[in-house]
Amino acid sequence: MPETIRVKPTHDGTYTVYRGSTALISGLTRLQAERYEASIGDRRLSGLLAASA
Repeated sequence: MPETIRVKPTHDGTYTVYRGSTALISGLTRLQAERYEASIGDRRLSGLLAASA
């Protein structure tokens, strides 16, 4: 079962991207965090597609 990628706000107004319970990157603006989250999803999807080919 793949771990969930999510973006959560922090107390200082920045955002952190998590995979499951592991913080991948922090101190981002919301836009940066959402782009990072999307890029991880794109990489995971392309990996799944390559594996099934």
